[in-house]
Amino acid sequence: MLNSAITIKLKQRINKLDSQDYDNIECWQVVEAFNKAQVEWCRRQLHGLNIVKEGDEQSTRRKDDLQVLLTTEDLNMTNKTTYSFGAVPSDYLQWKRVDVFACSDCCEDRRMTVYLAEEGNLNQLLRDETKKPSFDWAETFATLIDNQINVYTNKEFEVSKAEVIYYRQPRRIQIKDCVDPYTNVSSTTEVLSEFKDDIIELIIDEAVSIIAGDIESPVQYPRGTQLAERNN
Repeated sequence: MLNSAITIKLKQRINKLDSQDYDNIECWQVVEAFNKAQVEWCRRQLHGLNIVKEGDEQSTRRKDDLQVLLTTEDLNMTNKTTYSFGAVPSDYLQWKRVDVFACSDCCEDRRMTVYLAEEGNLNQLLRDETKKPSFDWAETFATLIDNQINVYTNKEFEVSKAEVIYYRQPRRIQIKDCVDPYTNVSSTTEVLSEFKDDIIELIIDEAVSIIAGDIESPVQYPRGTQLAERNN
């Protein structure tokens, strides 16, 4: 969907399409509200807080709607004594999995099964015979801390290669010649939303409720919120 269509639809639902009063919606407000609405919509779908309680990959619709955000990136791992670590990607939104290949002096590279664990349980996990890293069983765990992914080896192996599969932040739209509120720089190109048109319609409703709240429009605010949630 073109940004011009998004702008028209948003102004129509906020009842400001032909308004000449002080509540005219500027282009940067459209950009900011739509981009904020994208993130709110994504987080809600991943968490599953909706009427039918469907979350990340729990239905065909969720898989279809969110697959555009799933991406893979190589991790540049640094080996430490009991773990290896790599930086979380800058556009990271939510964890999916980590693929790790491990090597040992006696064996060739082996694909490990990696579980995401809680940093608070680290000491217990390293001592637990059934949960601690094991090259023989090709299992280990990882934690997230300080924007780093720590893959624990317990001195049994080294990480030779690692990839992180994650949900990234949705691409922000930009309207040409409009000042981007995120960078305070005038946009030189049009950047369109990467979502399907039916999802964009839901995000527009979400953006309507955001702007309605900003300009204290009590009628449009609940309408936008209810439509965005009811049609998930």
